Amino acid sequence: MEDDLPRRRGPGDELGAASRLSGEVLDSYSQAELLERIRLLEAEIARVRAHHARAADHRALADTLFRSRDPG
Repeated sequence: MEDDLPRRRGPGDELGAASRLSGEVLDSYSQAELLERIRLLEAEIARVRAHHARAADHRALADTLFRSRDPG
């Protein structure tokens, strides 16, 4: 379904900030800054996974409620 596809966030930016982060040059970061960045990214991954799980549960419930019933 269309809702399951990633949404464009801007011109040439498929997944928003995540795609910009993946191309960022890291040379100017200190080791401490890199560790902090890793901590923040891991927290964001956990947040996205939790949201995904809630959305999947919601979708499964909706599918169950609105599934066509076999009259037979």
